[in-house]
Amino acid sequence: MAMLSRNGRAGAIKMRSPRTKEGGNIRNMCGEIEAIGDLATGGLMARAVEPHAGKAQAGGHHGSCLNCGTTLIGEHCHQCGQAAHVHRSIGAIWHDLLHGVLHLEGKLWGTLPLLITRPGELTRRYIDGQRARFVSPMAMFLFSVFTLFAVLSILGIAPPADVTNPTAQVASGLEEAKKQLVATRASQAARLTDPEASADRKARARERIAEIDAELQVIRDAQPTFRPERAEISGFKTGWKRLDYGIEKASKNPGLALYKLQANSYKFSWLLIPLSLPFVWVMFAWRREFHAYDHAVFVTYSIAFMSLLFIVLTILGAMGVSLTILTVLGAVIPPFHIYRQLRGGYRLRRGSALFRTALLLVFIQVIATLFLMLVLGLGLIG
Repeated sequence: MAMLSRNGRAGAIKMRSPRTKEGGNIRNMCGEIEAIGDLATGGLMARAVEPHAGKAQAGGHHGSCLNCGTTLIGEHCHQCGQAAHVHRSIGAIWHDLLHGVLHLEGKLWGTLPLLITRPGELTRRYIDGQRARFVSPMAMFLFSVFTLFAVLSILGIAPPADVTNPTAQVASGLEEAKKQLVATRASQAARLTDPEASADRKARARERIAEIDAELQVIRDAQPTFRPERAEISGFKTGWKRLDYGIEKASKNPGLALYKLQANSYKFSWLLIPLSLPFVWVMFAWRREFHAYDHAVFVTYSIAFMSLLFIVLTILGAMGVSLTILTVLGAVIPPFHIYRQLRGGYRLRRGSALFRTALLLVFIQVIATLFLMLVLGLGLIG
């Protein structure tokens, strides 16, 4: 996935590769490095979609723009937007990295308090045109989503890689036992034809062969019950060869399927925005003063907050906070936040905001199901 540039700047998202099993310490270290990379990428990506947006520039510079040659009249070229003063030092690289991740032009610290305590006011003020002082909804969304997956990586929260189908595992064990018994029987049979073997040794070999034959018969009788194809869901066919092949692969390697599901949730989290817009529009279809842009701002800020909330709950869980407390917080805070954002962002009365909150909570279940189906489908056909 590439990130579009603005004012001549561009960046790219580095995709994470699957973890290996070559060592617990190495894997943990790699996970932490990937997490830091995700966090940095999220900050830089958010910075890139909103570089100096809406900010007035002070001071003046003389000469020509080093990018397009236009005569300078300020700190930035009014033609292409490049800064008049460009840095050429390693320190400037680290400054840009830390500034992009932690500062976001200073607007992050002015946006977060409102997003948490007064989300409706933030939504309405941004829609009404107050853009310079706040982080844009998309930049906040990118930062929160990348930070979420960085935290999950740091804490080692990931789907198990060793998920196997129990029936297939038994079938594999039976086949391996059969191979070992056949090899043992061959060695015992060789003793019977050995001219140097004593009569007593040949007698013991015959007894052992008889035992092995009995064990092999038990395995042969059991194998039809534990056929590998019965452990799979390959009997289910959709008629689409690519999807059927993906279903077959997922049944053979559930651990890989879970990993792909997590990775796709990470890559395609932005799909939550277009999936949510029609449902929010339905709630205000007869209110002509509200437009699709208003709904997009509401949805994007809301998803960003939910991602940040999940980060906090995850960290609290890692610190030992009881599951009961986390469950209560996770059940109470989202509806309350949605209510506050709806009421302030759309200037609704209390009853109208409560009704729409309840309706949106139902819609969220549908949206989550659609998103899961899309992500799962993309993983199967990918």
